[in-house]
Amino acid sequence: MKKICIRACFFISLFTAAQKNDISAVLSDITEKVKSHYIDKETYKKVDSLFQSELKKGTFNQLNKKDFAALLTQKLRTTVKDEHFFVKYLDNYIPEKQMSEKERETLNNENNRLENFGFETVQRLPGNIGYINYKGFASPEASERTLAATMDFVANTHSLIIDLRENGGGENGMLLLFLSYFFDQKTDLYTTWFRHDQKTVTDSTQTKVSGQKYLHKKIYILTSKKTFSAGEAVAYFLQQYKLAEVIGEKTGGAANPVDHFMVQNQYLLLVPAGKITSLATGKNWEHTGVIPDQEVKK
Repeated sequence: MKKICIRACFFISLFTAAQKNDISAVLSDITEKVKSHYIDKETYKKVDSLFQSELKKGTFNQLNKKDFAALLTQKLRTTVKDEHFFVKYLDNYIPEKQMSEKERETLNNENNRLENFGFETVQRLPGNIGYINYKGFASPEASERTLAATMDFVANTHSLIIDLRENGGGENGMLLLFLSYFFDQKTDLYTTWFRHDQKTVTDSTQTKVSGQKYLHKKIYILTSKKTFSAGEAVAYFLQQYKLAEVIGEKTGGAANPVDHFMVQNQYLLLVPAGKITSLATGKNWEHTGVIPDQEVKK
């Protein structure tokens, strides 16, 4: 019996040591990604200090991987004060080398198709008012036909409500394509500076789109605290160019683009890696959110 107890204790100690090593490896990788990619090159010091403190306290030791990722997200956002940080445990992740880029893109598009590429509801309301409930931005290549069909459906309405109260953001290319439906000409909207590459690009709407543009009509945008990132960008730019009135709650306040990383082939990590600057205002909505023209609860 004593031998069995000794073996059990030895096994538990080995398991605990292995778990601590796994946790340390994840934290080390995250720190390195923040160091090399985050907008502020000094922020990694805060992150490293946070992780070392939590390791000493054993904060993560008894957590499963899903809860570990959720707590990392919370602590990163609180410490750095940036809501774009995100960590998620992927149970069935297939490493890049085992799946081609085309296969991964096909899988992502299929998942987005099942959610109708973010277009939850499209209606014609009494009084000939168009209504689009839009929840997220998938890739423009995959979403283009659904977007065109949506805009064709509301093309003959007198005015349009775009409901972004549950919109959590998404792909920049789709944001620009969506905005293109409300600008009659190509318009340079903002620049994006990427810290890792030290380059700046200009992001613009496009002149031609597949569906009918919605021009010279009243547009109302509904927002909430959950309106985030690219969802906020729609409200921000249409408001700034006086193409829409924003009604609802102040938005989440996450303007800057993110890079995606896999950590230890188990965790998806999002790191804010650049800065958006509006060419109309010289600013963005980071931390401040988009302030509605009429502020009401969602």
